[in-house]
Amino acid sequence: MSGPFTSDVVEAIKRHMNDDHSDDALVIVRGLGGRPDATTAATSGVDAEAIEFTIDGGELVRVPWGETLTERPQVRLAVVRLYRDACARLGIPARDEH
Repeated sequence: MSGPFTSDVVEAIKRHMNDDHSDDALVIVRGLGGRPDATTAATSGVDAEAIEFTIDGGELVRVPWGETLTERPQVRLAVVRLYRDACARLGIPARDEH
């Protein structure tokens, strides 16, 4: 994975997602990643074009941002958008704390 984010930034994003938003990652994978039956999802990569998750037995699933990201602050907004879009697609309510 390449792009505008240094390896330190990618590691920080992955750590934050996996420590604080693992349930959100699973919703994104189920709703937008084409894996509605996934039972686990860990953020494994981030680049300018997509976020990547490792699911269940190790399969990699990339979910495009829908735009090219150029700065770290855009990642949070893009993840929230993906989460809300995935909730809508799955027909489940999105939590308000995003």
